[in-house]
Amino acid sequence: MNIQKLMKQAQQMQAGLAAKQAELAAREVTVSVGGDKVKVRATCAGDILEIKIDPAVIDPSDAEFLEELILKGVQDAIAQGKSQAAAEMGKLTGGLGIPGL
Repeated sequence: MNIQKLMKQAQQMQAGLAAKQAELAAREVTVSVGGDKVKVRATCAGDILEIKIDPAVIDPSDAEFLEELILKGVQDAIAQGKSQAAAEMGKLTGGLGIPGL
């Protein structure tokens, strides 16, 4: 076994993983909940970029409903982004389950 060749392959894999992580940090997902009443746009890194709320669901006497819609939208957007990120990273690592990725 050639240790230099192995080290070169590890460096190439590391560079590929770093590039994919940067790509995923910029990739966006959009999730709609409540029949499109609340839309959340996020990155696959889990950063929330935007929340849009249909004025029809803004009822001062029922703030809890709106809070639940927003929470659900944020949770779904983050979950969808993480799912896409995991799928992409899995392609690069071949399912090795490398910690932190």
